[in-house]
Amino acid sequence: MTAETSSPAPELLSRQQDGVLWLTINREARRNAISPAVMAGLAEALTRANADRGVRAIVLTGAGDKAFCAGADLQTGQSFKFDYSEPTQGFANLFRVARQLNVPLVARVNGACMAGGMGLMAMCDLVVAAPHAQFGLPEVKVGVFPAQVLAVLNGLIGPRALTELCITGEPITAQEALALGLVNRVSGDLDAGVHALLARFLDKSPAAIRRGLYLMKRLGAMSFEESMAFTESQIGLFALTEDAAEGQAAFREKRKPQWSGR
Repeated sequence: MTAETSSPAPELLSRQQDGVLWLTINREARRNAISPAVMAGLAEALTRANADRGVRAIVLTGAGDKAFCAGADLQTGQSFKFDYSEPTQGFANLFRVARQLNVPLVARVNGACMAGGMGLMAMCDLVVAAPHAQFGLPEVKVGVFPAQVLAVLNGLIGPRALTELCITGEPITAQEALALGLVNRVSGDLDAGVHALLARFLDKSPAAIRRGLYLMKRLGAMSFEESMAFTESQIGLFALTEDAAEGQAAFREKRKPQWSGR
C-alpha cells in the first residue's frame, strides 16, 4: 500500500472568464507575500495575456480578505539577497513586463497593500479597494527603502505625500488613498466595484484601448516637443484601425458598434 502525497497549492491562481483574466496571489497564510514563484508566474501570465487578443482586461488580487500583498516575505531571510552579477532583478523585471502591457490591468485590493505590494498595485492601470484596505511603505522600519517601488509609484501621487509614506513607514486608509488619487474607487462590495469598473470599458473599442495604453505609457518620459511629435503620428494610426471606422459609422447610423478589435 503506497501513501498518497498531495502537491502543494500553486502560489498564483489563474482563471479566464468573459475576456477577463483573474490572477490571485495564493499565499494567504503569508499575507500573500511575494515569492520567486509569484514573480515568475505574474511575469509569464502578463506576457501571455498581452499576446492574446481574447483577453480584454486583467484583474490582480490576493487570496482571502486580509491582504492584497504584504510585500517581500521577510521570514525567508532572502528577500534582499540578489545575484549581483545579473544587471536586472526579478521584481524590477516584473515592472518592466507590466509597463509593456497593452491590456488594462486592474488591482482588486482586498486588504493590506504594503511595501512590494504597493509596487504591484502601482504597476496596475486602475485600482478598486475594499474599505478596510490599508496602504503603506514600511521598508524604513526594517532598515531598507522602497527603491524599485518608487519607479512605479512616482507620479501617481504628489511628492509631499509620497515622501511622507516613504520616510515615516506609516500606513494610510483606503479613503486617504482615494483622496490622494492612489486608487480609483473604494467599494464596500469589492467584487461589485471591480465588475462595475470593468463594465465601463469592456464595451469600448479594444483597438483604441490597446493603442491608447501603448501611447500613455510612453509619454511620461518625453519632453513636450517629443510628446507632440509622437502623438501627431499616433492619432493618424488610431484613425486607420477597423474599430475607428466602425465606431464612426455606428455614431452616424445611431447604433451600437460591433468591435473587431483590429
